[in-house]
Amino acid sequence: MDGMGELGVGIGWRSEIDLTVERLPGVDFVEVVAENLHRDHLPESLRLLRGRGVPVLPHAVSLSLGGADPLDRDRVEHLAAVAELLAAPVASDHICFVRAGGLDSGHLMPVPRTRDALDVLTANVKAAQADLGTPLALENIAALLEWPDAELTEAAFLTELVERTGCLLLIDVANMWANARNLGQDPVDLLDGLPLERIAYVHVAGGVERDGVYHDTHAHPVPDGVLDLLGELCARVRPPGVLLERDDRYPADAELAAELTAIRGVLAGT
Repeated sequence: MDGMGELGVGIGWRSEIDLTVERLPGVDFVEVVAENLHRDHLPESLRLLRGRGVPVLPHAVSLSLGGADPLDRDRVEHLAAVAELLAAPVASDHICFVRAGGLDSGHLMPVPRTRDALDVLTANVKAAQADLGTPLALENIAALLEWPDAELTEAAFLTELVERTGCLLLIDVANMWANARNLGQDPVDLLDGLPLERIAYVHVAGGVERDGVYHDTHAHPVPDGVLDLLGELCARVRPPGVLLERDDRYPADAELAAELTAIRGVLAGT
């Protein structure tokens, strides 16, 4: 595979569930929000996991690679330092922007699928890659809106981004499922159009529907539809890793363990 070596099944490490992550059976790797770490020392829990040989992957949320504002080199340097501290095989962020005109949106905003926006995104990704020293994977986001006048399908947009930058893809099947529900997109069609050989790993998460809108909350159980979409992906390629994200309303250990078991079942084709 051109993307990554085998990672297995993982879970997002959060300080609120550090002891849970340490004792959960069968956690092959973890992911941590890069902005929550210092660049020169790690929490004891992450040091323990690293000592066991568990890969710890930094996942950034603030590079704003799709924004027209100049790339914030300090944020890239922080991600680079954290990735080096973790000896991580890959670092990641999102295909989005979070800042414009000096204002921070507080949300991951979708990038217009136009040639001009792709040029800006490509330039920012290449600039970030030059400073990272670690392979960069980029994640598709969930969105409640689409910009008008798209010139490219999402599959074509992502494929060209990969071709022009050599980046890897962090495929979030929960985000794809959310967009299918809210924007009427066809996630299976998107899977068929992506360069799946460039997958670094996959995100799975839960959400909830309110007033006819599906919210990708990372605070609810993973819906069957998300696992079904993971199965569709696995029918096309075996992803190097699949990671469960949970960011709030943390359940009992047994519930998280059951969700990891369900993911393993999909990977095993059961």
